[in-house]
Amino acid sequence: MKRSEVKVAIVRMEGSNCEEELHRAFTALGAQPEMVHLNQLTGRSDPELRRTLDDFHVMMFPGGFSAGDYIRAGAIFAARMKSAIGKDLERFVAQGKPVGGFCNGFQIMVEMGLLPGFDQPVAPEPEAVLHINDSGHYECRPTLLKAEGKNAFSGKVPKGKVLSIPSAHAEGKLLFPRALQAKILERLDEQGQVAFRYVDDKGKQAGYPWNPNGAPMNIAGISNPTGNVVGLMPHPERAFWRWQHTDWTRTGKAEGPGDGQALFQSVLSYAEKKL
Repeated sequence: MKRSEVKVAIVRMEGSNCEEELHRAFTALGAQPEMVHLNQLTGRSDPELRRTLDDFHVMMFPGGFSAGDYIRAGAIFAARMKSAIGKDLERFVAQGKPVGGFCNGFQIMVEMGLLPGFDQPVAPEPEAVLHINDSGHYECRPTLLKAEGKNAFSGKVPKGKVLSIPSAHAEGKLLFPRALQAKILERLDEQGQVAFRYVDDKGKQAGYPWNPNGAPMNIAGISNPTGNVVGLMPHPERAFWRWQHTDWTRTGKAEGPGDGQALFQSVLSYAEKKL
């Protein structure tokens, strides 16, 4: 498949944001992104606006505060989509098509049962939660991420490379059922499903503020076992260009790609080769 043929659905609803940044990122790299309202997929739009997941090769969930983060962050978005087109979603994942979500997008994917995705493409109930940050408040700060497991969004990122990607969330602490958490974390590690970890300026795991939410094992993002579904709390779309980095004025480095661009290059390369 040619890059120009890759169609990307950026699925949004009331309260989503960052969809514009995602659209610009994929456009800049030569793909065909489209911002698709959830109603267009669930049949609640005018017929001429109707879309199906079969129309697309990649699906992305943007950041924001979908449905105002009521109940739990991402829960309403997830429930609406899963109840209406759950089978279509399962088929999309089973076909190996990439699915990504950043910040609220990650929260949506966890609530939908897409991650960690151990035994089936979409679990009937959530198997994890993105809990309130240990600080008890919204954290908006630069964060450093070390690439770990290989997946659709890290093919162009050497393992162990540290990226500067900003975080902005209040509920980013990835947790699992208390009685099972130790075993689940071990399984994630063994199966290479930890996609990125928070690290300090020496590339080592560290506590707050390097880890802005207190996630165990410094987990910033995970994938499903096959690597085509990836959720990440930080925002690579906000570090797509070098001038978006917070240090460009003191370093004088404002030209060229930002650290986040590699994730977009990776998923498009994945789609070109696999689909």
